[in-house]
Amino acid sequence: MASLKKFLEKKNYVRVPLVFTSTNHFEIRAKINGQAGRFIVDTGASNTCVSFDKIAYFNLTTRESKVKAAGAGATNMATLVSSKNKLEIGDWKKNKHKLVLFDLVHVNEALQAHKALPVDGIIGADILKKGKAIIDYDKKCLYLRLKPEKEMSPET
Repeated sequence: MASLKKFLEKKNYVRVPLVFTSTNHFEIRAKINGQAGRFIVDTGASNTCVSFDKIAYFNLTTRESKVKAAGAGATNMATLVSSKNKLEIGDWKKNKHKLVLFDLVHVNEALQAHKALPVDGIIGADILKKGKAIIDYDKKCLYLRLKPEKEMSPET
């Protein structure tokens, strides 16, 4: 039987390494608008999120949002939204992606209390679903499906 890696590569998936942290999270490196960052992969987060303090770093244009964020012990948190962002995870790319922004101080404080490095944001189910993600927990990697050539636009 072929390995999962070879099988998925034949199905037009790209492999992206994950880092397993001391807090039992998987982290991934990704770029937003050309700027590299560190992100927690969270299958339970509905949206991909970025910390308020990274707006300038990732060159985000934001607007107010009436939606309140909740998670990791915090609720009713104010949010902003940023549209039309370029997201890159390894060789996988998504143009015109909407991001949710909120205060990740409580998340980063919890990470640092466990001797883990702070993160810039969270990769959520929106991206995992769009990329038809497969997580190989044993090999510590994420697979994302590239669009077939016939579906790709000139910008992608």
